[in-house]
Amino acid sequence: MDSTAFLRQFVQGYAELSDEELAAIADFTFLWSAMEGLVLQANASPTSLVAAVNALAQAGRLNLAPFEESLAYFRNRYFQGGEFTHHFDKLLFRRPDRRPLVEAVLKGEDEEPAHIVGALLLIVYRLRNNLFHGEKWAYGIRGQHANFRHASDVLMRLIELHRE
Repeated sequence: MDSTAFLRQFVQGYAELSDEELAAIADFTFLWSAMEGLVLQANASPTSLVAAVNALAQAGRLNLAPFEESLAYFRNRYFQGGEFTHHFDKLLFRRPDRRPLVEAVLKGEDEEPAHIVGALLLIVYRLRNNLFHGEKWAYGIRGQHANFRHASDVLMRLIELHRE
């Protein structure tokens, strides 16, 4: 039995995912793996993500423009009307995940480009952990297409900047 047939049979909610959702999740998975190997030397952590962005900024290679669309998306998803949305709590931040930095960026209180890109990567890291460690299966991974599309975009932009 191939993996798709297996997942449809044994994993509740998988059969209801659209082709676009499945592609977005698959793309994200491969892009995360590539980014972690190319940019982080296979050592993903909140500290290594922020350090990678800081290294780009110090080298004068950090450009915020390619991240603007994803920043707007995540700000809208996680912070509306002066309050964090219920989606933000579902990121399940842990102590080392630098939640205060992410909150300040989402609120628009911190506009430092390195902090913005770092916060985006920390959000992507939380999406990655929630996917890879099973949290997203609690609701069948429904409604995640845009999350993973923007997360993938953030990863592609980071890889581009790293390779320049």
